[in-house]
Amino acid sequence: MQFDDDAGLDTSEVQDRRGWGGVPGGGKTVGGGLIGLVVVLVATLLGVDPALFGLSDGTTTTTQNAARAGAAGAQGQAQSSGQLAATCKTGKDANARDDCRIVAVVNSVQTYWQQYFTSRGSRYTPASTVFFSNAVSTRCGNASSAVGPFYCPGDSQVYIDLGFFQELRTKFGAEGGPFAEAYVLAHEYGHHIQNLTGQMTKGGGQGANSGSVKLELQADCYAGVWAHHATTTPSAGTGRPLITTLTPADITDGLDAAAAVGDDRIQQRYQGRVTPESWTHGSAAQRQQWFTTGYRSGDPATCNTFA
Repeated sequence: MQFDDDAGLDTSEVQDRRGWGGVPGGGKTVGGGLIGLVVVLVATLLGVDPALFGLSDGTTTTTQNAARAGAAGAQGQAQSSGQLAATCKTGKDANARDDCRIVAVVNSVQTYWQQYFTSRGSRYTPASTVFFSNAVSTRCGNASSAVGPFYCPGDSQVYIDLGFFQELRTKFGAEGGPFAEAYVLAHEYGHHIQNLTGQMTKGGGQGANSGSVKLELQADCYAGVWAHHATTTPSAGTGRPLITTLTPADITDGLDAAAAVGDDRIQQRYQGRVTPESWTHGSAAQRQQWFTTGYRSGDPATCNTFA
């Protein structure tokens, strides 16, 4: 995956909270060793709402935590985001630095969806991506890095500790690569699309045919739709696509990442058996299938996993 060296990056779509020092207020976070991590990841990896899994502070309200976080971290966020803006200026930076590459992917994904909504007479509401380290406070509750990347519908933001991409390789056996990372971000923005269109309410429950699984597979499909258009969507700054090249090897890396976080793969890897009645995200084959459906069609209408 290559970016246009001369294209400008819009770092205003990313908040950099790395190095804030954890969750303000000492709220409950996720942890407890490998077994605890796996349980959380089976339930929420690439998921929607950490508050659904007991991540809210038991003694302080989410609103209070959010206010405290804002008061304590506004200066730090301004400094961190300013540093990101100074570092990640062009596609050349995205080709050279991991964090700048994620900024570029966020820009590309949101540019596509904005143009898609506009072409249909609708309005797209942008969603920020928040970089954090160790733990973060959100309007869905407090979460640690163990949750993995997630989208919070309460504040319409995507949250990610960039160290997750190393865990994707070491803990889940994915090959990795820049497009595997892009797939993860595009999936999370798929949840944002569901939130904007009202489809988020269809999720829920556990099991191979549950609303939760269908919601996750639809987000995979939406990620594939973006990938289909990634090299043809013109950026606002240059009128040229921000992403200039996606190779078959890139798509293979994305499919490999999708399979690595399938419920069956994770369960077999960490508990030695597969229990479809507890699935929340779908099997490796299903995740690959729905990403491929979106990628081949380039049409969000093909992503009706609820049909």
